[in-house]
Amino acid sequence: MSMELTPEYLRTLRSLSGEDKLRSAFRLYWSARKLKASFLRSEHPDWEEDAVQAEVKRIFSNATT
Repeated sequence: MSMELTPEYLRTLRSLSGEDKLRSAFRLYWSARKLKASFLRSEHPDWEEDAVQAEVKRIFSNATT
């Protein structure tokens, strides 16, 4: 997926403080974990919540860019 970085978007990013950028990164990370957990629950409705969370943890701990 490609996203065009418009001048307005870049200006907005540059105007954020370091704290705001870090806060946004944390929100994005935890949102991704929640989405992955939802996907795993839909693919494995028989899994207990502990198993879902363990798999999310495994996936994210082995993630690379």
